[in-house]
Amino acid sequence: MNEGRVSAAFAAAELLSQNYRAVHDFRNAADSANLAASLAERDNDSVSAWQMRLLEAENLLDAGSFEECGNIAAELLESSGIDASDASRGRVSLLLAKARQGGGFLDQATSAARVAEDLTSVDDDIDVHVRARQALIAALAESGDLAEAWSECVRLDAVIANDDVDEELVGKSYWVIGNVAFLSENVDAGLANHNKAAALFSPSQNLHIWAKFNNASAAMRLAAGVADLDTLRCIERAELANDVLGESPEDRLLLKINRSHWHLLSGEPTVGIHEIGDVTGSAWDASQQIQGEGFLVLGRCRIAVGDIAGGSHDLQRAAELFDSIGASQRAVQALAYLPGAEGIL
Repeated sequence: MNEGRVSAAFAAAELLSQNYRAVHDFRNAADSANLAASLAERDNDSVSAWQMRLLEAENLLDAGSFEECGNIAAELLESSGIDASDASRGRVSLLLAKARQGGGFLDQATSAARVAEDLTSVDDDIDVHVRARQALIAALAESGDLAEAWSECVRLDAVIANDDVDEELVGKSYWVIGNVAFLSENVDAGLANHNKAAALFSPSQNLHIWAKFNNASAAMRLAAGVADLDTLRCIERAELANDVLGESPEDRLLLKINRSHWHLLSGEPTVGIHEIGDVTGSAWDASQQIQGEGFLVLGRCRIAVGDIAGGSHDLQRAAELFDSIGASQRAVQALAYLPGAEGIL
């Protein structure tokens, strides 16, 4: 009788987690998955416990709780309850890679992504394999290894030509390939790949992905100095979607950074300063990457209005934040905006 009650409670907790996930309430989804895992452990069901811990970690990743997610993923790889198949280990290694990247541990992210890529294949699990390649490219690019990242992009481009790859996953692949092109200062290739990605995303099919892509694409375009009508439309689409979805604090902060950057490139740095607000305020409880981007744009705006001391301080702070997560190339780019930087760098 007790077994039946535990099993029923487990089923209810698992269903609740899935329901929360369906409406993108990832924090509650993670908590419910954790409860389901505890109930499965009490019932000596190690397989179900492992699966629920994996579901918990996936929800923590989507909630932006990178450290918690990474810790669980590392535990799962050592757990006796794990399915020993390469596919399962590859899936968890991919999760670990994304968590470590989100937390700013780029070397660890690269290593975990390589493991995930090696453990999966086009024939056995093409979706996880493609996502592993995407994670590896993102970690390499963020750490400044753009040559290796581009080599991986060429390989990824060949893989997604396979008709078995999901259309949204193909769009995400063009997204990450475009990012590397932008970072490599190949603006035409960046725009071309982001345009391919945009054609595969739809607000009616997945509003969250559509919003995140437009937000991120605007940031890449602006960083490349592209402040055209298409860039403004990306910003406006992301803002519209954010109003509907009530996205994460980091997404909202990125929107503010994009708007501020847009005003800077449009010759309105004072408006840009007002738009971005106080980067050091309590609202900026964001990743070091996002904070770095904020200080970078604010510093450029302040220098543009003649506040050389304030702007220089912001740019140096941006460089420090980028360096702290291993994004050395981005740090160099931030310092390049310092007055007289030509003679320093």
